[in-house]
Amino acid sequence: MHKISRRQSYPLFDSAATLALEQAAALSLAPHTLMQRAGLAVARLTLALAPHARTIWVACGPGNNGGDGLEAALNLWRSGKQVVVTWLGDEARMPPDALASLVRARSAGVAFNDTPPGRPDFCIDALLGTGLRGGSSGPMADWIRLMNQGGAPVLAVDVPSGLSPDTGQYAMPSVASSAFADCTGATYTLSLLTLKPGLFTAAGRDRAGEVWFSDLGVQASAQTPCAVLGGPPTRRLRPHASHKGSYGDVTVIGGAPGMTGAALLAASAALNAGAGRVFLGLLDDDTLRVDSFQPELMIRPIADLNLGSGTVVCGCGGGQSVNALLPDVLLLAPRLVLDADALNCIARDPLLQSMVTARHHRGQQTVLTPHPLEAGRLLACETLDIQADRLLAAGKLASRYHCVTVLKGSGSVIAAPEQVSVVNPTGNARLATAGSGDVLAGLIGAGLAGGMSPFEAACAAVYQHGLAADLWSADAPLNASRLAGHIPGGL
Repeated sequence: MHKISRRQSYPLFDSAATLALEQAAALSLAPHTLMQRAGLAVARLTLALAPHARTIWVACGPGNNGGDGLEAALNLWRSGKQVVVTWLGDEARMPPDALASLVRARSAGVAFNDTPPGRPDFCIDALLGTGLRGGSSGPMADWIRLMNQGGAPVLAVDVPSGLSPDTGQYAMPSVASSAFADCTGATYTLSLLTLKPGLFTAAGRDRAGEVWFSDLGVQASAQTPCAVLGGPPTRRLRPHASHKGSYGDVTVIGGAPGMTGAALLAASAALNAGAGRVFLGLLDDDTLRVDSFQPELMIRPIADLNLGSGTVVCGCGGGQSVNALLPDVLLLAPRLVLDADALNCIARDPLLQSMVTARHHRGQQTVLTPHPLEAGRLLACETLDIQADRLLAAGKLASRYHCVTVLKGSGSVIAAPEQVSVVNPTGNARLATAGSGDVLAGLIGAGLAGGMSPFEAACAAVYQHGLAADLWSADAPLNASRLAGHIPGGL
């Protein structure tokens, strides 16, 4: 059992793969073994996290997640803790293993109450886990609300109740609206047997808290992961015998009237991430000729830019003006990052869409960086559809446009055709500020210019972009300008 670290990569498994693994393991183990292992793991983690807790409330649901909780309660009771179990179930309908755990807990003398204790020192959420069927109102919703608003630390068993293990969304709208609308979620989650993708994207990171993992002694090598939780990029040492040409050129095109800052942020990020040279073509060509704070940026008229060499980052603050340039950019740029208004223009124009797809067949590299609203436009659907299954949406975009896609948001997803998607583990709400997406586009451009593959550049840039926010001092405000100049170690 160990805490999940952003310094390591982990395979993620959806519900179908997890169930297959559980069923295969059950064939080779004595009955009830996995549940007993799960309950022991939960109890051990509880004792490690809250060694001085006296009263521990264990809220158990009607299924196997509740059985895990009952086993945990039994182990905690044997350790001398004052355990209070509230249980929602029907003995006549319980799964066999959960029923066995119920009998064991009762026989040992574990206390069962109809109502939660008044002021528990620690809470264990074993109501639903991955079993998202069950009541969405009444005592279950009340207990979820009490746990998450009561002030005591909460350990969720496998998955916080109401959270989809596959998507990170709430599978029961009535529970989501009543029990989760104004609460913070679990303090800790112990994911059992496999790590679930829903813990790391969409609402998962807010609701799961600090994630721990126990494989229960079962290896998942026979199952194919649905995604990977990304780890830190491989650090590339720069040889002494190198020069600015060794690290490529990035050309940033954007900055329509009133939005010059977006293009400047992308160019600044590319420069600070290590690109050899950065050219800037502003759609508002009357704005400036030199950036006195960053004189290294080479600001050129767009007509003078060489689109056929280097890496192009297009769309940051582009407005409608970028539309006229997109055909040439899509046709000529060997390596291309499409962001912001470039994506909106493409979403409105089937011809531009076909030109994006054609780039793959010419051996040109493309990375799309949509936020959920832009992704919905590109797939002709609603933002809610994108957020309902972020892994699926990112995969659709990658397949539809034959390119690498970065679906931004909590737990950004990086997808590419015929490749296992990556969920990024870094970042926080400090990135919810104007211009942070432009910084990310510039970082990806620098990675491409430096010789990384599109998928590698996207994964590295998203990780480092988020890490900068994670490492930022809690006492200092973070804006996009600061972010662009403080990418840890560059790319």
